[in-house]
Amino acid sequence: KFSDHEERLSGSDREEDEDDVEAALKKEVGQIRASTEQKLRRFQSVESGANNVVFIRTQGIEPENLVHHILKDMHTTKKKKTRVILRMLPISGTCKAFMEDMKKYTETFFEPWFKAPNKGTFQIVYKARNNSHMSREEVIKELAGIVGSLNPENKVDLNNPQYTVVVEIIKTVCCLSVVRDYVLFRKYNLQEVVKSSKEDAQQNPSSLKEEQNSEVVKAETEEEEKSSKEVKEEKK
Repeated sequence: KFSDHEERLSGSDREEDEDDVEAALKKEVGQIRASTEQKLRRFQSVESGANNVVFIRTQGIEPENLVHHILKDMHTTKKKKTRVILRMLPISGTCKAFMEDMKKYTETFFEPWFKAPNKGTFQIVYKARNNSHMSREEVIKELAGIVGSLNPENKVDLNNPQYTVVVEIIKTVCCLSVVRDYVLFRKYNLQEVVKSSKEDAQQNPSSLKEEQNSEVVKAETEEEEKSSKEVKEEKK
């Protein structure tokens, strides 16, 4: 039920009031958005779409440097600082998981590491989750070709490369990064990087036995050579 004052308002006055309310609402929405953007966390969990894979979005942090620092510290101190995380991989760029999109994206993405005058030895590691339309061999071949086209002096090294190109495909998204010390830090495995060489031997006794057996065989061979020399001397 309108009051007498509201009944006396003309049509134009009512429209002005409605405009004021709309402007106030827009202002309030803008303030809410601004406050939400300011409250964005440095680390924010994002649904990955794959089992046992957690994706953490960062703000103002270079993922490669952060993860390398964590692994370097664990490798030096040999202190185990997590019980549930197996691997920690930095992701520097993403694109659609289709060959043409990946080729177009990596031509620019690889430049800081591989475009002349920059150069280095490299390997490419590939893993796909919840995706069956990509071919591992094709992806590695195409990306290696792009690295070579940026500088012919870039060479493949599967034993101890300077850089490792990590390709992680999750559903229809391709996650990319170029990391250092991939072999030294045990493929960025947080559980393995803290193990000492003694623990490795305990974990893999078969390899230790093989080494011992090879030493025994070597010793026997030396004895045989020694005895054969003695026989020759006697004949002489």
